[in-house]
Amino acid sequence: MPVEPPDHRVERALRRAGAQVVAGVDEVGRGAWAGPVTVCAAVTGLRRPPQGLTDSKLLTVRRRTELAPVLAEWVTAHALGHASPLECDELGMTAALRLAAIRALEALPVRPDAVILDGKHDYLGGPWQVRTVIKGDQSCVSVAAASVLAKVQRDGMMADLGAHFPAFAFADNAGYPSPVHRAALDEHGPTPHHRLSWSYLDDLPAWRHLRTYRLPDGCLPDGSEQLSLGF
Repeated sequence: MPVEPPDHRVERALRRAGAQVVAGVDEVGRGAWAGPVTVCAAVTGLRRPPQGLTDSKLLTVRRRTELAPVLAEWVTAHALGHASPLECDELGMTAALRLAAIRALEALPVRPDAVILDGKHDYLGGPWQVRTVIKGDQSCVSVAAASVLAKVQRDGMMADLGAHFPAFAFADNAGYPSPVHRAALDEHGPTPHHRLSWSYLDDLPAWRHLRTYRLPDGCLPDGSEQLSLGF
């Protein structure tokens, strides 16, 4: 069934509510075993988007790669933010996503009055005015643009890493689970770019000892509880 192209309905509604600058935000890398989580913030105005724009996952690699530089010229502004594998391990994914999103939003040349997040969960929160939109990367122009720009940027970063770790085929899997990636982990163990708190390590007996666990909020490294001093 054909997917309807994205439009500006949400952006227009936010503008009618008083937001002059609206940024669409999307992430890539949430479910990967290796590499950063990457967030793009894109401000598009209300101009007609380039033909073929939609959620990056619905585009071929070739089409995404062709579309990204066109989008980079077409958008009013865009910026990317990353949270490293170590930050994903230490903070947890929700906080890492928020960190990457804040880095992207603060790198824009103008602060948005409102932010459209893809999905139903607001991982950004205040002081940003956030509108969550399920499948926003398919329905909202600014989020779709952010989706493509984030995906192409992170895929390129992972391909560059893959040149240093050829057994892992990062250029093909972008750090996500795959049979080749799993076999390389089994033989070589995780690289410095792997997330060590992810459960894939539980299935690797030779490397299971490297698994890390994020401490619950309020706990100290020795496992004891941190006392609240009230200030």
